[in-house]
Amino acid sequence: MKTPLAALLCLALAGPAAATEIGDMTDAERAAFRDEVRAYLLDNPDVLMEAISVLESREQQAQATSDAELIAENAEALFDSGDSWVGGNPEGDVTVVEFLDYRCGYCRRAFPEVEELIESDGNIRFIVKEFPILGEQSVLASRFAIATQRVAGDAAYETVHDELMTMRGEVSEASLQGIAEDNDLDWDAIAVEMEAPAVDERIEAGLALGQRMGVNGTPSFVFGDQMVRGYVPLDVMREIVADERG
Repeated sequence: MKTPLAALLCLALAGPAAATEIGDMTDAERAAFRDEVRAYLLDNPDVLMEAISVLESREQQAQATSDAELIAENAEALFDSGDSWVGGNPEGDVTVVEFLDYRCGYCRRAFPEVEELIESDGNIRFIVKEFPILGEQSVLASRFAIATQRVAGDAAYETVHDELMTMRGEVSEASLQGIAEDNDLDWDAIAVEMEAPAVDERIEAGLALGQRMGVNGTPSFVFGDQMVRGYVPLDVMREIVADERG
């Protein structure tokens, strides 16, 4: 069934001079055609809104298809890199990946909601990808978190991750040392590990992965085979997870 706008275009193009090609119109016919379309849209603005809605829907569908392809192409790096921290339920039926920067205000806003999503659901596998893009303090914080995991294990990483997401003030060696000592972690060993090439490689790999995935800000998420760029509230996260489960 043609929309009213489509019907108007068909009628406008059906004149003897216009035939079926706009390019065959004379200047006068083209001007008249434009005037007719403009007048119709002014009289029926809902048609324009309908057209915009259809266009947006098609763009969203195309983006979703593109994102699903990106996720499939980068599945191993996203879900099974072997070095990223994995929290929640390691056997969960839905995997959520978050690209984050510890200095990002929206990441901090999302932090308690992500925690609530994981804890209340109980069947989500959660992976963190370090994505420090907001300057030297961001890089320093990621170095600290990664080095802590390499020195003291996953539980220690989770502890400093939570501390970094909720800390106030500047990120500095002194503040990081305070976090380590407050949690009975070996600061000297962590400080040495922060300069290790493996830490550089992990950060570089996360940044490269994010670039391939079209991540240009934090937080950004992968929910199963869906990509969400930017902050979303808890209720939306739950809807996406439910959609992933079908």
